[in-house]
Amino acid sequence: MRTLPEPWRVKVVEKICLLPREERERLLVEGGFNLFKVPSEGVFIDLFTDSGTSAMSDWQWAGLMQGDEAYAGARNFFHLQDSIRDVFGFPHFLPVHQGRVAENLLFSALVKPGLIVPSNNHFDTTRANIEVNGGLALDLVIAEGKDPAADHPFKGNMDLVRLRQLFVESPGSVPLCMLTLTNNSGGGQPVSLANVKATAEMCREFGIPFYIDACRFAENAWFIKQREAGQQDRSVAEIVREVFSYADGCTMSAKKDGLANIGGFLASRNRDLLEDLKQRLIVIEGFPTYGGLAGRDLEAVARGLREVLDENYLQFRIGQVASFGAKLTALGIPIMRPTGGHAVYIDAKALLPHIAPLQYPAQALSVALYREGGVRGVEIGTVMFGHTDPETGAEIAAPMELIRLAIPRRVFTNSHLDYVADVLEHIRDHRDELRGFRMTFKPKVLRHFTCDFEELPRRTAVAVPTLREEVLAHF
Repeated sequence: MRTLPEPWRVKVVEKICLLPREERERLLVEGGFNLFKVPSEGVFIDLFTDSGTSAMSDWQWAGLMQGDEAYAGARNFFHLQDSIRDVFGFPHFLPVHQGRVAENLLFSALVKPGLIVPSNNHFDTTRANIEVNGGLALDLVIAEGKDPAADHPFKGNMDLVRLRQLFVESPGSVPLCMLTLTNNSGGGQPVSLANVKATAEMCREFGIPFYIDACRFAENAWFIKQREAGQQDRSVAEIVREVFSYADGCTMSAKKDGLANIGGFLASRNRDLLEDLKQRLIVIEGFPTYGGLAGRDLEAVARGLREVLDENYLQFRIGQVASFGAKLTALGIPIMRPTGGHAVYIDAKALLPHIAPLQYPAQALSVALYREGGVRGVEIGTVMFGHTDPETGAEIAAPMELIRLAIPRRVFTNSHLDYVADVLEHIRDHRDELRGFRMTFKPKVLRHFTCDFEELPRRTAVAVPTLREEVLAHF
């Protein structure tokens, strides 16, 4: 059977433009070589994030026209409530305008100075919300999850031996346990159903609440269906319901698998906790039936949570990412294997061994990708996850140096990704001439969002050649 094309038709298009190289260079310099500071109109292919960048369906757009903008009790809140109960099985929830607000609510209530929150891998905002409350965000992913070249079907799994050790050795110090599906910081790798269940059972054994970061719940369920023994004949919807039946609650940014441009929620089986958080929500977000969102956005999320379970969509979605990863592997570009659900992660440490970790090789690759082809990815390495040794003041490098090329849902065709692969092939051929970076401005929290860099001097006088104009014109 032939490979199926995209399971949708294009109704509306948005113009994108490749700026001249000198304009791209100017934007890099003006933005302190931080891709967060490059304006969207200066980007040709934007693979910076899959968060809030998806294309909504005609069904979702139709729902926007039915937005009830009442301050209290809007009908769209109840539509979202029905979706969350049907899809996840949680009876109670609070809407928020994005996932980090759900994290802020949860951790501000449960995390106190000195407490430890374990997860497979915390993403940047999750870690920040724990740390600003004085807690320690502890990553306990399995060993294979730290090795980009390791071949394991569920590299996002929690290390259950280390989790038990933590529970035994730190009684009273763990207010909750998190599990991220899929594991974004670790290459978008999935977590098995068996690992979710075992983590939940261990948490119950020690009386510790178990919460899931549900951003990419449908993609994780698809991997379970495809890779885990005994799950092939079950629907994605059935797998999702079982996964969340083991959890005490979840946080979610609906900007990912909610297929919406804004929105999120916090769900819990603990009504007393939610009542306390509801009062906090009123102070920082708004009335509990809108949570900082317009009624039309609540409706878009309510519909997106159901639409994302379409297995034809998921088959293409995961397949497109896998095909892109296979193309890069064939070109000799080292990536996190196997490919995850929402992105391809390039191993910058392997591609650029001449750049030391504290000279930010993943940032160097990110800059080169924009400089050479107008493509924006995001660094997931020492810039994002490096930290300072409290005793010596020295910077400690992150364990992996990755650049994430996140694929927005239903936005780019395979020919767009072919262009990105050609740009990376060009960079591969001239990788020895790339330079490292020095950070010149370093904020205390989430530094990668607003920090500045300067490029280190060249080791040779050889300039990096530009991509041939005829290749660019071809695409």
